Amino acid sequence: MPAGSSSFINSAGLKLNILRRTGSSVAGRRQQPPKTRGAGRAPPRMCGIIGIYKHEGNVNAELYEGLLMLQHRGQDSAGMVTTNWEKFKEYKENGLVKDVFSSQSLMDSMIGSCGLAHVRYPTAGSSSAQEAQPFFVNSPLGMFLIHNGNLTNTEDLRVMLNSSRSFFSRHLRTSSDSEVLLNVLADEVHRAHQRCLQTTGCDPNSMKTEFLFEAGQTAMKLLKGAYSCLTLVKGVGLVAFRDPFGIRPLVLGRRASPLGDEYCIASEDCAFGPIGFERMRDVNPGEMIIISPEGKLLSRQLAPPQLTPCIFEYIYLSRPDSVLNNIPVYEFQLALGTRLSQRIKERKWDLDLICPVPDGSRPAAIQMAADMALPYREGLVKNRYVGRTFIMPNQRLREMSVRRKLNAMSTVFKGKSVLLVDDSIVRGTTMSQIVNMVRNAGARKVYLASAAPPVRHPNVYGVDMPSRKEFVAHGLTEDQICESLGADGLIYQDVGDLMAVGNQLNPDITRFEASCFNGEYITGDIDEDYLTSLEESSRAAKRNRAGKAASLTGGPPPPLVEDSRNKAPAGV
Repeated sequence: MPAGSSSFINSAGLKLNILRRTGSSVAGRRQQPPKTRGAGRAPPRMCGIIGIYKHEGNVNAELYEGLLMLQHRGQDSAGMVTTNWEKFKEYKENGLVKDVFSSQSLMDSMIGSCGLAHVRYPTAGSSSAQEAQPFFVNSPLGMFLIHNGNLTNTEDLRVMLNSSRSFFSRHLRTSSDSEVLLNVLADEVHRAHQRCLQTTGCDPNSMKTEFLFEAGQTAMKLLKGAYSCLTLVKGVGLVAFRDPFGIRPLVLGRRASPLGDEYCIASEDCAFGPIGFERMRDVNPGEMIIISPEGKLLSRQLAPPQLTPCIFEYIYLSRPDSVLNNIPVYEFQLALGTRLSQRIKERKWDLDLICPVPDGSRPAAIQMAADMALPYREGLVKNRYVGRTFIMPNQRLREMSVRRKLNAMSTVFKGKSVLLVDDSIVRGTTMSQIVNMVRNAGARKVYLASAAPPVRHPNVYGVDMPSRKEFVAHGLTEDQICESLGADGLIYQDVGDLMAVGNQLNPDITRFEASCFNGEYITGDIDEDYLTSLEESSRAAKRNRAGKAASLTGGPPPPLVEDSRNKAPAGV
């Protein structure tokens, strides 16, 4: 037996245990996950990632411009790393892209023709710049990684990495699942290197790219959850890979140059236009792409693809000018409006006008107004210098922000029966205050339409929805939700119609990840113990299901209608 083989055997045993705990079939019976699996884990978040390869010149300005186009995916922190293939230059800090990279001297120092950049969604309890991405390991080779998504077996992997059965017992500096992911990949590169030396006596310097492909294939068997990733690996190139379900988006772009094709890979293709790239295709689920330092594009399918993209991307998360998995986001949102208007007609509500809750509901509202032959009016004016309430890390800040953010125009609403259209209603506090504002502006009746179905379940794959208790729809009927929000009528999108819209726009997709609506978790490793542990985590425990509406003047807060269980509605 070759030297070092025992470490491989020990590692294989621990990996088998991980596969058992995360839902793989072993001896015909699914093993129960450890009850502490969710404790101490980094909370889910939405992120935006971009990587650019060019043949010559610095890539820093283009990364900056591309990252601005992805700012909607995260406003907590921003990070960038560039390389000339000899040295890396990294910078990351809390704040918006324009603030983090405001220094010209900083940008001038970010030299190199290839690089990665990342924006992160804000989360309480993990706001340190140390949690910002990219993450780095210096061995093997030197690897930087950025990640969009969320692993669901982080703690099992952390145990493996911290044990003697890892190739190295790895020290992890943060609670981030992205750091865990990077170290799992690095550990597998080490193993591929050792197999090369011990079994074939190969020259490892000529096999670095193959090591990455081997490591990615093994890592995809170990990792559970959602991950779209970009890495920079010294001596290998720019590497992109996506989980076998393709839950989070990742798109490949290309542009011509005198020296050959150049490439951009990003969370959304809306980032391509301003920097001159054209959409090429989506990175396939279970695929790894490597762009070498010389600009050669290599691709390998590492796991069987089971494309099941997150449907919330099309409703809320992504920009309308993006195309994800060959589905135009704007067309998807228009089709949601058509499906919803058909059902509203059956209710025979007495309506005078349709008004969107800016900004995400505009396409659906425009289509509904056209289908129902009703006036479309912009009656809610948005203060564009206030961030989205959805991303604020605690309930009181979300509530206070609503009245800074929106103002209702009496010239639009006075004496009218209004249908307010929103892209989704998650926590409810924002919507209940909007209803109150529209009534105070003189509306005779206020009806609500949500382009999304009711959110009743946590999203564990990378969106900030960790607790069922936060959702206004939790445990309530549609009539009870309507009463809680203080509206005269409420209608939600039907889950079946939602799925049908996606399938109509891309018939190759037969299933979507829609767990926040239907409670079905496609990775097969999420159970009640996991969800309970998630809700008891430090992130979710700090958040209230619904707070009283805050007053900015120090006086009494505006009234909120309580639901049937005497709890105020949740935020957003």
